[in-house]
Amino acid sequence: MSVTDGTVIGGFTDHHVHLQLVDPARLSSGLLGRVLDLGSAPAAVAALAADPPGGIAISFAGAFLTPVGGYPSDRSWAPEGSFREIVDVDAAEAAVAEMKAAGASVIKVASNSTAGPVFGDDLLQAIVRIADRHGLPVVAHAEGPGEAQRMPRLGVRALAHTPFTERLSDAEVSAQAGRIAWISTLAIHEGESRAIAVDNLRRFHAHGGTVRYGTDLGNGDQPVGLNPAEVDALREAGVRGAALIRALVPVAATAERRFLLPARDADPFALEPVVRVH
Repeated sequence: MSVTDGTVIGGFTDHHVHLQLVDPARLSSGLLGRVLDLGSAPAAVAALAADPPGGIAISFAGAFLTPVGGYPSDRSWAPEGSFREIVDVDAAEAAVAEMKAAGASVIKVASNSTAGPVFGDDLLQAIVRIADRHGLPVVAHAEGPGEAQRMPRLGVRALAHTPFTERLSDAEVSAQAGRIAWISTLAIHEGESRAIAVDNLRRFHAHGGTVRYGTDLGNGDQPVGLNPAEVDALREAGVRGAALIRALVPVAATAERRFLLPARDADPFALEPVVRVH
């Protein structure tokens, strides 16, 4: 699409938002062209996706899949219907089918050992296999010692957060590059957690890992749109220039959304070739 003042072909992607926790109408005035909601009641977010503000593209996971009593089932901020407690493979089959029927393009699992039980390897692998049959990649909230490290082995396609509870070893970071994407969400942290996350992401990027811009919008006081603090944190972690544009995943413009940016429509978790940054 071209206009008299230039070629208008794309907008940025936030790969981690929670639209039930913000006023989504405010997205229409920002620089985002697409958002990925990683945890909302499926009917509510599907309604938003069907009639998006300002023509922004909304993809979503629907409800968190979590063990009985797992995160975020005990969180006051979690909207009604925004999680499903999974007790066995049959429950996983039903939940994944429900999310697919609602229009989900990914499945979100919670694996937060600091806040409750987490799935064992067998059940989490079963969820990944079920989701794969439905054509849905699995994204994981992995928090607590060892949780991020086991996700690639179990077939998870992306981490919803850069690991922030522990510093991964260089060998662990290298093992993740080329196997799983990391969604940044650096700016939500302060102090030691932020330092750990920035350090982990810096080394993951240096090993050629696939980084995706995401803010966890709805978590704390953040701008509803492109977050300069997240962009600055990515630069601090060494994700700059063309690498930063790749992390932001510009998408094609529509009649409603016009941007003077290079565009590419892509699977947001398609892994990039591993090229080490020196």
